[in-house]
Amino acid sequence: MNILIEQSFQTLHGTAPFSRIKLEDYEPAIVEAMKQEDDDIAAIVNNPEVPTFQNTIAVPTSELLERTTSIFFNLVGANTSDEMDALAREFSPILTEHYARIAHNEQLFERIKKVWENPGELTPEQQKLLDDTYDGFVRSGALLSPEDKEKLTALETELGQLSLQFNQNELKQTNAFELHITNPDDLSGLPDTAKDAASLAAKEKGKEGWLFTLHAPSYGPFMTYADNRELRRQMYMAKNTLCCKGDDFDNREIVRRIVNLRQEVAKLLGFECYADYALKKRMAKTASRVNSLIKELYDAYMPVAKAEIEEMNAIAGQPIMPWDWAYYSHKLQLKKHNIDSEMLRPYFKLENVKDGIFGLATRLYGITFKPQPDIEVYHPDVQAYEVFDADGTFLAVLYADFYPRPSKQSGAWMTDYQEQHIDAEGTDHRPHVSIVMNLTKPTEEKPSLLTPGEVETFLHEFGHALHSIFSKVRYKGQSGTNVQRDFVELPSQLMENFAIEPDFLHTFAFHYETGEPLPDELIERIRQSRNFHCGYACIRQLSFCMLDMAYYTLKEPLADDIMDFERKAWSQAILLPSIPGTNMSVQFSHIMSGGYAAGYYSYKWAEVLDADAFSLFKEKGIFNKETAELFRKEILSKGGTADPMTLYVNFRGKEPDIKALLKRNDIQTNGKP
Repeated sequence: MNILIEQSFQTLHGTAPFSRIKLEDYEPAIVEAMKQEDDDIAAIVNNPEVPTFQNTIAVPTSELLERTTSIFFNLVGANTSDEMDALAREFSPILTEHYARIAHNEQLFERIKKVWENPGELTPEQQKLLDDTYDGFVRSGALLSPEDKEKLTALETELGQLSLQFNQNELKQTNAFELHITNPDDLSGLPDTAKDAASLAAKEKGKEGWLFTLHAPSYGPFMTYADNRELRRQMYMAKNTLCCKGDDFDNREIVRRIVNLRQEVAKLLGFECYADYALKKRMAKTASRVNSLIKELYDAYMPVAKAEIEEMNAIAGQPIMPWDWAYYSHKLQLKKHNIDSEMLRPYFKLENVKDGIFGLATRLYGITFKPQPDIEVYHPDVQAYEVFDADGTFLAVLYADFYPRPSKQSGAWMTDYQEQHIDAEGTDHRPHVSIVMNLTKPTEEKPSLLTPGEVETFLHEFGHALHSIFSKVRYKGQSGTNVQRDFVELPSQLMENFAIEPDFLHTFAFHYETGEPLPDELIERIRQSRNFHCGYACIRQLSFCMLDMAYYTLKEPLADDIMDFERKAWSQAILLPSIPGTNMSVQFSHIMSGGYAAGYYSYKWAEVLDADAFSLFKEKGIFNKETAELFRKEILSKGGTADPMTLYVNFRGKEPDIKALLKRNDIQTNGKP
């Protein structure tokens, strides 16, 4: 029996029975699911009644395909294998062609168009869904000729395959590198947490000494603390030359092909460049508005960044190289603020941080989290929770996956195994939400102790999770994080603001051995140091925005060498020497395979939004329930049911500007701190 094809999982809340799903179950389930969906579409098309919203737009179709592909591709990101990677490459073109066949179904589109032209009486939510559905078909080529539809399908199929290959190449090369140290002298400067983790990594591989990798909890501390400059250089070069060495995992031609394919897609659909196509469905709307935001921030922060570089060169006694930045930045931060991540780790035991973040949600929204061992997980590291509203109503399932492993992609993200929606019978199907991170693992001697940056990462992904947990919409396509790309980061980045608030830190930041609370004097130093090197950080992120926009505002095929193109694209924002042989584009998954093409600016856009939004919390009190409930009601629960600017103004009472961000970073309009 193929468990995936069962009508519903006979589990608590219908959660995925991971251990009962076999690799060989996926292909027949996907084949059956596509057949069911084709049959459902045929029933809509062949309906003899006059097309209406209810019999054309709101008709429920089989959930088997979405359920199966959600489980499969979520596991490809979080717990993959060579066999799963091979299946992903096999499924990608099949699924692309299936979705294209639906999008290019002329009879289906004709019914949708008739409803769009004569909608009748609809709620605002229904009208938004109708408009989005019609526009989605148009953007998928519904108005193209048969020949151009076929061409579009081929382009999108190839894009899907290349995106998978891009990610797989990066993961394989990341996993392939190890810095194996056997001489204790080479560990000079490294804190015990980094050495303990490296010792454990070596033992797990059956090696003596210490192993450092390019994964987040290993790479960052090494670059920050290791006194051995040559080893820092080796680590930097290994990290920044991934996928551009001319071997089987080289992504340079994949980057070129992805950029050119997207350009072809945009032109086929009547746009001059891919950015024009992508931004039409974003809050920013146009490339000129994105570039205006980049310039406004650049002008404000660049003078600060240049001053920071000069100060760093002075403390280093030589021009700073890229592998020196974290090292000397740490030393300068100690000198200026007497603060560093390692002295704070003992106060950020993961279990306490988790209690603090869950407790914050309880204090703001009244929700509670109950560990639920009866919900099966896909890896022993994963923890499952039931989430309940203030009145005891079940809200969601939450999976929390904290630690790195070779089978997991780098970075951190939130995803859904089931999206919230209300069916025709009025049943509210609650979401199954997952937050996936790569935080510091426990060692044989110590529990998982986090840095302040890791605490912020947890808060960020938890903010995304709340967006899904609180979703209260009728239609799945508008649920949770199904919002415009440059709006989706608002809930996540808003949560990061709590990371330096004393009243929040006092709720959970206790020394893991003594139980002593994080001293107020240390909290004040954290607050004072929050804007440390904010100029450099902003310009660095703007450099990524510039690179993204450079690729996707191209109106002619990219012919340049990828190394040369990148160097020119972000040259005005590069503050440290460019090192030959290094390249960001070949591992920049956000804009190549992760949905942020012509959209990386969204992080800065959302930073403007979150600074403005959090200023209301600061004004009313960071635990103010009325403000939190307003944020839940107007933003978190509404998903994509309305224009995001409308939702924001309903919450804040005005449109955002950069003033709150500049104030938070203590940046004056003349570019001086």
